[in-house]
Amino acid sequence: MKRTHTCSQLSKPDVDSAVTLIGWVESVRDHGGVLFVDLRDREGMTQVVFDPDFPEIHERAGHLKDESVIQITGKVRARSAETVNAKMATGEIEVYADSLLVHNACDTLPFPLEEEKAEKVNEDLRLTYRYLDLRRQKMLNLLKLRSKASKSVRDYLDENGFLDIEVPILFKSTPEGAREFLVPSRLNPGDFYALSQSPQQYKQMLMVAGVERYYSIARCFRDEDLRADRQPEFTQIDMEMSFIERDDMYGLIEGMLKKVWKDVLNVDIPTPFPRLPYPDAMNRYGSDKPDTRFELEIQDFTEEFSNSSFKVFKGAIDKGGCLKAFNAKGLGDITQGEVKNLEDIAKTLGAKGLAYIVVRGDDPANWRSPILKFISEEELKALRERLNIEDGDLIFFAATGWEQACAILGRIRLEAAQLLVKRGKMEISSDQYNFLWVVDFPLMLFDEEAGRYVASHHPFTAPVPEDIEKLDTDPKNIRSQAYDVVLNGSELGGGSIRIHQPELQNKVLRDVLGMSEEIVESRFGYMLKAFNFGAPPHGGIALGLDRMCAILGKTKSIRDVIAFPKTQKGQDLMASVPGPVQPKQLRDVHVASVDLPE
Repeated sequence: MKRTHTCSQLSKPDVDSAVTLIGWVESVRDHGGVLFVDLRDREGMTQVVFDPDFPEIHERAGHLKDESVIQITGKVRARSAETVNAKMATGEIEVYADSLLVHNACDTLPFPLEEEKAEKVNEDLRLTYRYLDLRRQKMLNLLKLRSKASKSVRDYLDENGFLDIEVPILFKSTPEGAREFLVPSRLNPGDFYALSQSPQQYKQMLMVAGVERYYSIARCFRDEDLRADRQPEFTQIDMEMSFIERDDMYGLIEGMLKKVWKDVLNVDIPTPFPRLPYPDAMNRYGSDKPDTRFELEIQDFTEEFSNSSFKVFKGAIDKGGCLKAFNAKGLGDITQGEVKNLEDIAKTLGAKGLAYIVVRGDDPANWRSPILKFISEEELKALRERLNIEDGDLIFFAATGWEQACAILGRIRLEAAQLLVKRGKMEISSDQYNFLWVVDFPLMLFDEEAGRYVASHHPFTAPVPEDIEKLDTDPKNIRSQAYDVVLNGSELGGGSIRIHQPELQNKVLRDVLGMSEEIVESRFGYMLKAFNFGAPPHGGIALGLDRMCAILGKTKSIRDVIAFPKTQKGQDLMASVPGPVQPKQLRDVHVASVDLPE
C-alpha cells in the first residue's frame, strides 16, 4: 500500500518514473473514451489517465464515484503544452495508470463538497457529516493554519525559556465566575469536580513552586450561551511568568504575535503596539476592545449641553450622567428601516431610544431630526466644530450614565461602519491588523444588584501600586495592573500582574469583595497559605487560540477552525453529544435526575 509520492509532489523531472498514489477521487471525466480522474490527498491533486488500452482497469475506473478511496500505479507523463493546467501544482504532468485498487467506494454524498455549493448547505447538515466537510480544501487549510499557528507559539515560548506543563482539567467549583460544567465524583459521594474555566490558580501555584516561566495550550470549559466566537470547550494559550512587570509582558506577547503572523501569513506587523488606557478606549470608541481600522470617534458634549432645553439630555446630565455623540460621516442617506434597526439595537443595551440628526446641506433648517428644535445655536456650533459636520453626515447621541452611553454609541459605531462599507463609502480591510493594548482597567466594579464590589477581571489581579491606598476609601477608582491585547475589535487575550502578598490578597477578598471567611478558606485557602512560603512577584496572560486562528484564517466563526465544534445548543451533531446515560451510571456517581418545577 505504500505510496511513492503525495498528490502534490510530481513534476516534469519525474516524467517516465513509475509511481504509486493513494487518495480520494475528486472527479471523473470521460473524454472520448479516455478517462481522466483527479486524485486528491491532503497535500494536493494529480490527474490520472485511464486508457482503453487497459480495458479491465478502464472499465472499473468508469464506475468510480467521487470521494471513493483508490490506489493507482502508473508512469508519469508530460502533458502537451495546450493541456497544461497552470492552476495545479502538478499541472505539467499526469499519471498514465496501469493498475487500480479500490480501497473503499463512496456512497451518495449527503451534500456536494465543491466549495461554492458546500458553502450554501445548511451548517447543521455539514456538522452532522463533519468528516466530509473537513475534506473541503477551505476547511483543511484552516486546520493546517491552526497547526502552524500552534507550532509557531510553541517554538517562540520554548526559545524564551518557558516550560510546557499540563495542568488539571478537573478542578473545584468557583461559582463567582462563568457557569461551570460540574462532574460528580464516584469516590467522594456528594462532591463534585468542575471542568476548569481556566488554569488560573494552578499556574499561580507553579510560580510559587519556582517554575518561573510556564505555558500550556490549555483546554477550558464554560457552560455559557454560545455564539460565533464562543464554544463550551475552547483552547487558550496560557502563560505565567515570575519576576516581571507589565512592560515585560507587553514585549513578550508582541514578539510572539509578530512571529505567528510572519510564520502563518508572511505578514510583518509593527511593534510595539499602541497602549490605550481603558477610560480613553471607552470615551473614544465606546468599547474596551476597539476596532481602530476606522475613525467615527465618539466625543463628549456633557459640558456644552449642561443647560440643554432638551429634557432627555439635561435630565441625564443632572443625574450625574453624560452626553456623547459621534458623526457617522456620509451616512445621511440612511433609510427608516436602518434607523429602526439601530434603535432596536440601542434598546437592547438599555437605551430608551436613539437620538440622531440627519445633515442636509449647510443650513440646519434643512436638517432632519426630532430633537433639532431643542438644540440652541451655541450647541449646534459646538457640534459643527468638534464633529466636522458636513452635508450628508449623520450624528448619533446617547445621554445616560457614562458606561452605558459609551456602550450604546460603541455598538452603534460598529453598525454604522458596516452600513458605510455596504454603501462603498468606507473600506475596512481584513488584511489590516491594528493591534493595541488596552490598559489601566478598573480593579473593581460595583454590582448594584448584589450591593457590593466585584472584581473587574478576577480577584487575583494586582492594583496599580500608587492606588493601593484607595482600597479602604475609593475602591471604584483603583486602577488594576490588567491588560488586554486587542485586534480589530476582538480581544485576543487578557491578563494581569497578580497579587503575591498574602496580606493584600486577604484584604481584597475579605474587606473589598466582602467574601466570608468560609468562602475565602474553601476556595482560596491553599493559595493564601502558599503565598506565605516565598511567593515571587508574577503575572500572566491567556490568549484565545480559536479566536486568533479565526482572524488569521479570515473566517467569522471559530467553529471553522475547530475540528469538531458544538452548535449553539452545545451539541455535537456528528456524534450525538450530549446524550442520555444509563440509570446505573447515575447511581454510581450518586446523582439522581429529577424534573423540577419551572
